Amino acid sequence: MLHQRARLLGSAFGLVTAGALVAACGGGPPAEQPGSPAPTQAASPKQTTGTFEPYRQGATAITYDPAQVPPGSGASITSERMDGRTRVTVGVRGLQPNREYGAHVHTKPCGPTGEDAGPHFQERADPVKPSVDPAYANPQNEVWLDFHTDAQGNGTATAEGNWSFDTRQDAKSFVIHAMGTHTEPGQAGTAGARLACLDATF
Repeated sequence: MLHQRARLLGSAFGLVTAGALVAACGGGPPAEQPGSPAPTQAASPKQTTGTFEPYRQGATAITYDPAQVPPGSGASITSERMDGRTRVTVGVRGLQPNREYGAHVHTKPCGPTGEDAGPHFQERADPVKPSVDPAYANPQNEVWLDFHTDAQGNGTATAEGNWSFDTRQDAKSFVIHAMGTHTEPGQAGTAGARLACLDATF
């Protein structure tokens, strides 16, 4: 009887051991294969696209100067967070050809006038308004997206920085300006008239 019980226990132990070996040798979840893409820390990009038109109630892409930003022209802006930094990319189409425009992220939604979009988004807010101090009005603290159009009036720009859009509620629009952005004290961050505005999500 003892020998029979020992044989039964030995058989059971053998089955358990065999099962463990099978699991260890490939019976469990498949291991990650060499060359598999590593997990990234990127959040889903946020993209906004609009076609410019004269102001009307409910419009989300507005031109204030149809000669410089014609109705029917458009813009697309993408914000993506990766590895602790934020990249903002803009593409425009159908603007005046071979021309430089200034462009920035602003704090408020678009409205009947360009001024409704408020000041530039700043990661570290300048206590003095309007902000024209290069210590605050600079492309690291603000989001500058100046671009130069090609012969078809199309252009692109990309900016990258430590902007914390994901914890803030004061980045609401993308504004196109009449000229490239100034950097000198007393004029830093200024770029002329506000020609157009796109409500955007960052």
